[in-house]
Amino acid sequence: MEAFSKLSDAWELSTDEQITLLGTPGRSTFFKWKKSGGNLPNDAVERISHLLSIYKALEILLPDPKAADNWIKRKNRYFGDQSALEVMLGGQVADIYRVREYVNAQRGG
Repeated sequence: MEAFSKLSDAWELSTDEQITLLGTPGRSTFFKWKKSGGNLPNDAVERISHLLSIYKALEILLPDPKAADNWIKRKNRYFGDQSALEVMLGGQVADIYRVREYVNAQRGG
């Protein structure tokens, strides 16, 4: 959860965006996770894993940290002129995975 919090800060995600990316846990559950971590459900762990992979791939693709962090909010023709963040906020693990596949393909992985 600590790594997710750092990613959320770098990407300047709102609380609602963070909750959606984690699979829409209740607000009290989300704040409990943020405060004490604990045992996250497998779904949330999988989501965080994909998000961290996207974050790392962007650092490789775009060595300027600000450019890498801002990329997820820029419109992208591949995503139908939506940003990667808008796609991921669809709420499904598959939405996050779609962005992960795209970023990995861009770096040749």
